[in-house]
Amino acid sequence: MKFEINVERRGKAGKGPARELRRLGRIPAVLYGSGNSLLLSMEPKVARDVILSQAGHTGLLTVQVTGDGKQEQRVAVLQDYQLDPITGTILHVDLFEVSMDKPIRVKVPVATIGETPIGVKEGGVLQNVLRELHIECLPAQIPDHVEVDASRLEVGQGIHVKDVVVPSGVKVLDDEDLMVTHVVAKISEAKLEALLSREAEEGAQAEPKADAAKAEATTPDAKGDSKGKEAKK
Repeated sequence: MKFEINVERRGKAGKGPARELRRLGRIPAVLYGSGNSLLLSMEPKVARDVILSQAGHTGLLTVQVTGDGKQEQRVAVLQDYQLDPITGTILHVDLFEVSMDKPIRVKVPVATIGETPIGVKEGGVLQNVLRELHIECLPAQIPDHVEVDASRLEVGQGIHVKDVVVPSGVKVLDDEDLMVTHVVAKISEAKLEALLSREAEEGAQAEPKADAAKAEATTPDAKGDSKGKEAKK
């Protein structure tokens, strides 16, 4: 999936110019690549679309750059972004320029497909352990997502990274033994209650031991105290 955005060049770097740019209703950005960095600014809506859309994370961004009396086009991916910890507003966006003939490493989401798993029909619960996979491929080969068919899974069965089928030219970088999705037995209310009760009991037993250890650590040693009194004499 391709996603096109329009950005403008900006001339000054630093916190001061960045704050001024945000005051004017623009978001500072940087396009990295080939040992260089290009200072940019973009509209807040464009920045939000890049961050929130799937294309911004896993697809290619066609970046239309204007400014200094010229216009040029770059191909990039979203590298990072910064949010205000209080308001959640976008403070900065980092893009990374890619070469169409060089492999890159990105994350792609995992999509579970197929009918309801056999194990779920028997009362089990489907758990998606990995929500995304790390892959390496040429930019033009980046898939929108990676599909796993869980319909045949019975209770106790799962799909590991090594079982995932990816398009030709795509290499998965995650550990092949990692679990992607599996069907587990549904825990009964009685078993859950017993488990919680046991944990509560173990916690209650641990508290007196901790209090005793604390008291022992803070109580003066009898011999040491006696020696102290003799020394005073």
